[in-house]
Amino acid sequence: MVDAKLKTKKNKNSVKDFIANVSDEQKKKDAEVLLRLFTESTGERGVMWGDSIIGFGTYHYVYNSGREGDWLMVGFSPRKQNLSIYCMSGFKDYASLFKKLGPHKTSVSCLYIKRLSDIHIPTLKTLIKKSYTATKKQYSK
Repeated sequence: MVDAKLKTKKNKNSVKDFIANVSDEQKKKDAEVLLRLFTESTGERGVMWGDSIIGFGTYHYVYNSGREGDWLMVGFSPRKQNLSIYCMSGFKDYASLFKKLGPHKTSVSCLYIKRLSDIHIPTLKTLIKKSYTATKKQYSK
């Protein structure tokens, strides 16, 4: 069995410096707004995970295989194509919120948004809070 180490880890890189270096001006402005939204929604300070993810809260997981590690509860990254919003609780309970959110795409635990001006910010804030709370509850047992 190969021990696959998680490459994206929490580090001490500066969140403010990361955002300041986002080349697309709209993505930079959106990242500044997201930083405030996530901080308000979670009560946590944002920290860098790897080179491009800002995470809020940490949980420890252990898989049945024995593999374990630490990961962010919620977070975001101003990617070239989209703003990526990470909600580790997944989205199965959020259908009613997605109806109010505005244009978006999802994967298992990632929400993709083109720009914040396209979406309903209070709904996004509720989604962040609910996901953070659900993940915290799940992993605090």
